[in-house]
Amino acid sequence: MITVFGSINMDLVATTPRLPKPGETVPGTGFATAAGGKGANQALAARRAGADVRMVGAVGQDEFAGPALDLLDKAGTDLAAVARVDGPTGTALILVGGDGENMIAVVPAANGTVSAEQAEKAVGDMKSGDILMLQHEVPATSVKAALNAAKAKGVRTVLNIAPLIAETTELAALADIVIANETEFERLVGRDNLTASEREQILIEMHGKTGQILIVTLGGDGVIAAEGGALHRTKGLKIEPVDTVGAGDTFCGYLAASLDAGLGFDEALRRAAVAGSLACLKAGAQPSIPVASEVAAAL
Repeated sequence: MITVFGSINMDLVATTPRLPKPGETVPGTGFATAAGGKGANQALAARRAGADVRMVGAVGQDEFAGPALDLLDKAGTDLAAVARVDGPTGTALILVGGDGENMIAVVPAANGTVSAEQAEKAVGDMKSGDILMLQHEVPATSVKAALNAAKAKGVRTVLNIAPLIAETTELAALADIVIANETEFERLVGRDNLTASEREQILIEMHGKTGQILIVTLGGDGVIAAEGGALHRTKGLKIEPVDTVGAGDTFCGYLAASLDAGLGFDEALRRAAVAGSLACLKAGAQPSIPVASEVAAAL
C-alpha cells in the first residue's frame, strides 16, 4: 500500500515555439488545462503502475477542485483523506517550448493548508512496511511531521526533493529514499557543475554515511542510484520528447509502485525510467502518465 502526502493542482498549460527570456513576450500556439500537482501526479503514476494508492492532501471550494481529482478518482485512488478547504485549489502555470522543455510557476493555495496534524493522522493509518511518498509542494513543517511519524512507525519513505526549498537538506536527511534531478542534487550537496565521476563519488559517499537510497535522474542520460553499497545505472527510451512535464513524477510513482510490488531494485529502477520516458510522448502531466501495460510493452 502506498500513501502519497502532497499537492493537488490544476495545471494551466500554454505552448510556445520557444520559452521566453526574462521580460520577453512570445506568441503562444496552444492552451490546455490538466490535473496536476506533484503529489497527485505521483499518486496517479503509482496507481497506473498497479499499486493500491491513497492520496492525502487538500483542494479548494472552486471550479478546479473536481477536475483536479477526476483522473485520480477514475483510476481508483482512495481520496477519502483529501480535505476540502475554503479558497482556491492549487494551480501551476506552465509554459512548454517547442523543444519540450518547460517553465513552471506554482501557486500553493489549498496545498498550503495541509497540516502536520493531517500528516500524523495519515501515517497513523498506515502499517509498518507501507510506503509513504512525499514532495515539497505542501508546507515543510507538515512534510517533516510525516517523515518523523513514518520513521517511528517503520513506514518506508520516498522523498522527491522538488521543488527545492530552504528546508530541503533537513527533510532529505529524514527519508529512506531520496530522489532528485541533476540540479536538485547539486543544490542538496552544495556543489555546482558536477562531472559524472564527481557525482558518482558523492553519491556513494553519502550512501555509505547515511544508508539512504539516493537516486538522481539525468534526463536523456538515464538514472544513477546508490543502493546496497553499490552504484546502479539504467537508461530510459530513446525518444523525441513532446512535453517533459510530469516525467519526473511518473518516474517516482512507478519506482514506489515497483518496490511496493516486491521487484528488485534494478528492475524497479529500469521500469520507472522507461515509464518516465513514455510520459514525455504526450502533453500534460497526468494525461501523459502511461499505464502498466504500456510500460511492459516498452520493456
